[in-house]
Amino acid sequence: MTVGSAIWGQVAGMVGLPDTHFIAAVGALITIPITWHRKLQTGVGVDLTPSMHWPAPVISHAIEHDRGPVLVTVDYRIEPHNREAFLLALESLAQERRRDGAYAWRVFEDASQEGRYFETFLVESWLEHLRQHQRVTNADRVLQEAVDKFHVEGTPKVTHFIAAEPGESGEN
Repeated sequence: MTVGSAIWGQVAGMVGLPDTHFIAAVGALITIPITWHRKLQTGVGVDLTPSMHWPAPVISHAIEHDRGPVLVTVDYRIEPHNREAFLLALESLAQERRRDGAYAWRVFEDASQEGRYFETFLVESWLEHLRQHQRVTNADRVLQEAVDKFHVEGTPKVTHFIAAEPGESGEN
């Protein structure tokens, strides 16, 4: 974009702004039929309907919707020989988490217990995390199942932590 801007700036300097706009418009009209057969990826074949497969978070008291950020952790136990395949699958899931509003996504490996991993991500507020539960799609469920198949004991444990500030009450 920088190079293109510099080139258009040079053209405008040589022929003037009105002529530069005309050249750009003609170029766009010529480009449309040439590129007509090239379509953007539309997600055809991807099931984007809401899956609602995330269970409601377990909470001990009512939480104000604007409280945050929220740290979500997922505790995985996997067979050590599955490490690389698990981390690759988890990387695909990370993209889904970010698309649905998470930031600061990371995965941590337990230094004292082989095969134990923590996936962590932050969400801006409690309400935003609740919205994540509504945004998750059937395509996301497939990604999550691909990660969860590496977990050796039932389902991974999900925990929610909300930033604590002095003067805030945890209860309403």
